Amino acid sequence: MAKNYTRYICQECGKTSPRYMGRCPSCGGWDTMVEEIIERSPQGASQARPYAGQRSAPRPIGTISGDAEDRIPLRMEEFSRVLGGGIVPGSIILVGGDPGIGKSTILLQLALQLAEQGTVLYVSGEESERQVKMRALRLHQDEKGNQIPLPKKLYLVTETDIETILRHADDIKPTLLIIDSIQTSHIPQLESSAGSVSQVRESASRLREYAKTSGVSVFLIGHVTKAGAIAGPRVLEHIVDTVLYLEGDRYQAYRLLRSVKNRYGATSEVGVFEMRERGLLEITNPSEAFLAERMVNAPGSAIVVTMEGTRPILVEIQGLTNPTSFGNPRRTPNGIDFNRLLLTVAVLGRRVGIRLAEQDVFVNVVGGLKISEPAADLAVAAAIASSVRDVPVKADTILIGEVGLSGELRMVSRLAERLKEAAKLGFKTAIVPRRLRKGDLSYPKEIEVVEARSLSQALKRAMVEES
Repeated sequence: MAKNYTRYICQECGKTSPRYMGRCPSCGGWDTMVEEIIERSPQGASQARPYAGQRSAPRPIGTISGDAEDRIPLRMEEFSRVLGGGIVPGSIILVGGDPGIGKSTILLQLALQLAEQGTVLYVSGEESERQVKMRALRLHQDEKGNQIPLPKKLYLVTETDIETILRHADDIKPTLLIIDSIQTSHIPQLESSAGSVSQVRESASRLREYAKTSGVSVFLIGHVTKAGAIAGPRVLEHIVDTVLYLEGDRYQAYRLLRSVKNRYGATSEVGVFEMRERGLLEITNPSEAFLAERMVNAPGSAIVVTMEGTRPILVEIQGLTNPTSFGNPRRTPNGIDFNRLLLTVAVLGRRVGIRLAEQDVFVNVVGGLKISEPAADLAVAAAIASSVRDVPVKADTILIGEVGLSGELRMVSRLAERLKEAAKLGFKTAIVPRRLRKGDLSYPKEIEVVEARSLSQALKRAMVEES
C-alpha cells in the first residue's frame, strides 16, 4: 500500500526540498518553504494519463486558416487597448495588483458590461454573493447616480472547488468566466492547502484546458508578493495568455492597467483609469490629466514624453534638492529607477559641474506613473538642475533624451510620435538629442525642435534666462 510523504516547496519559485529550509537555495526568499503532503502512487501504477482516443492530428500548414481571431468588443476602451483590441475567445488572462487597488472592481465592471451581450459567470472565493451584489449595485449607476437594472445574464457564485466551478460553467455555458481569486481555488485530489504552489499550478492548468477546449474566455485575479510579483510559481505566468498588472498608489485616484505579457497584442501597453465612487472611470487623455495641476514656471519641474507601449504620455517630473543634515546625502526616487537617478546625479556633478555631494536629491513622477525607459534621463537632470539653481525650465518646453556617462545625449525610439503628442497639448519647443544621420527622421512642423549634443547644451537651452 502506498504511503504519503512530506516535502517542502518554495512558494516563490517552486523549488522542492525533502526538509525545511529557512531560506530557499534557488531564489533566496526567506520563510517561503511550505510543507506539503504528497500521495505516493502504488508501484507498477502507470503515471501517464489514460488514452482518451485521437484528440488531435497533424495538418499541413497551408490548410490552416490564418485569419485573425474575432474578438469580443469592450465598451471600456482603455481595457480594450491593453488587451490588443478586445477579448480573444478561449484566452486566459491573469490580473494582478496590490490589495485594495481595484482588481475585483474593474473585473466586476467588465462583467456588468459584457453580461448585456452574453452570459457571464463571476466566481468569488473571498466574498459572498451578497457582498458582490452590493458592489455591483454601487457600480451600475448612471452619471446622475440613478440605479441601472442589473443584467439578468450575470451569474454569481461563491465557490473554491475547481471541479465544481467547471461543472457550473458547463451548465451555464458563459462567454466569460471570472475567478476571484486563483489563490483561493483548490483541487480536492491534492492534499496541499489552497494557495500553495501545486494548487495554483494545477488549478490554472485545469482552467486553461477548459478555456482552450470550450472557447470561453477566463479571467484570473492573482495576489501579489511583497516585491510586487504575482504570488505563486513563475510557471503561472507561462500558463496564461496575458498578464496584466493594476498599478498605482491606493491613496491616489489614478490607476494604471499595464500589460507585461500578451500573446494577442503589444506588451507594455497601458490603460489609465481614475478611481471614483462609481468605480474605475477611463482617462482617454492621460497626458492632459497628468499635467492638469502643474505649476507653470516653478523651479524643479520638467516635462517628458514617455512611451507606454504604443501610446506617448506627457508626464511631469519634479526634482528637489536640499542641503543634507547627515554625512551621506540622500537620493530618493519615486517613479524612476534608483540606479538611473544615481547615474544622472553623477553626470551632473562630473560633466556639468553642478555640486550635489552635499545635497539631498528627491525626484518624483507626478500621477503615480513608473518610468523605466532611459528617455526620461534628460528631464530628470533638468528638474534637478532647475532646483539647484532655483531657475525654472521654460514652461512650453519638453525634454527627451538618454544621458550617457560622458555627458552626451543619445537618441531614443519613436521620437516623431512623442513630438506629435507634445504639439497636440500646445508645447512649442522640444529639446532632443542631435541626429547623427540626416534624413532618417522627420520632425512635425507644429513644434520647434532644438537638437543638443551634450547635457550641458540642453540645460542652457531649457532654462529660463536669469534677469
